[in-house]
Amino acid sequence: MKWQGRRQSDNVEDRRSISGGGKAIIGGGVIGIIVLLLNLFGGETGQQIAPILEQMQGGQGQQTEAAAPLSKEDEEMGNFVRVVLADNEDIWSKIFAENGMTYEKPKLVLFKGGVQTACGGASSASGPFYCPGDRKVYMDLGFFEELKSKFGAKGGDFAIAYVIAHEIGHHIQTLLGTSAKMRQEQQGKSEAEANKLSVALELQADFYAGVWAHYNQENLDAGDIEEALSAANAVGDDAIQSKMQGHVVPDSFTHGTSEQRMYWFKKGYKTGDITQGTTFEEIR
Repeated sequence: MKWQGRRQSDNVEDRRSISGGGKAIIGGGVIGIIVLLLNLFGGETGQQIAPILEQMQGGQGQQTEAAAPLSKEDEEMGNFVRVVLADNEDIWSKIFAENGMTYEKPKLVLFKGGVQTACGGASSASGPFYCPGDRKVYMDLGFFEELKSKFGAKGGDFAIAYVIAHEIGHHIQTLLGTSAKMRQEQQGKSEAEANKLSVALELQADFYAGVWAHYNQENLDAGDIEEALSAANAVGDDAIQSKMQGHVVPDSFTHGTSEQRMYWFKKGYKTGDITQGTTFEEIR
C-alpha cells in the first residue's frame, strides 16, 4: 500500500511504550484460545464475557509490565496505522455526507500485552476488536505475526489495513444502529439462530472493509487485495475450527466461513455501494 508521506490521523492512542494495560484478565492457554476464537476480527462477544472469564481465573489477572521503548520498526508501523485510519476517516466522512449523515470518527488504540476498555479488560490473545462502549478500536500489532505463523495468512501491510477497515466497519454498524438492532433480534433466539445474526454482522463488516478498499484504489499496490483475501480466508470460522479442533461445527460459527468472508469483502470492493451489504437478508 502506498502510504509514506500521506496524511496521518490524530485519533490514534499509542500505548505501546507505557504500562497502561491494567489487568490483562484474559490469559493464555485454554482461556486465551477461547477468547481468540470469539473475538478474532472484531466480535463483541468476547468482550462481553470478559468478566466471566476473570471469575474463572479467580480474579488473579496480572498487571501488565512496562513495555520497552518503541523501535524504529514500531514507530513506522504506528505511522502506517495512522495513515490507514486517516484514509478511513476521509472515505467514510464522504460516504456519510453523501447520505445526509455526519461521520463520528473513532479512536484507535495500539497496545502491547493487555488493555482496559469500556468493554472490560483484554490481552493480546483477544485479537483486534472494536468496543462499542467507548467507540474505540483496539489492536496489538503482534497479532499479525500470529496470523501468519498459526493461521497461514500471507501477511503484508494491507492485511493490517484490512483488519483496521473491518473494525471500522463495526463502528459504522454502531453509528447506523445495526449492532443494537442485531443484539435485540438475538433475544429469545436459539444459540444457532443467534449465531447466524452474529455471522451476518461480521460479514457486513468485511463488506464495509471492501467498500473502503474500493474508494482507496489509487493507493493500492499490486497484491494488496490478495493480502486482504488471504487474511479473510485464514480467519474463517471453518478454517479456525479445523486447525484448532480438527473438525467444524457450523451452528457454532459466529464470523462466517472463509469463503463467505472473502466473498463479502470482494463484493464491497467491486461495488463500492453501501446498500449492497445485505448480509442479514442473505444469511437467513
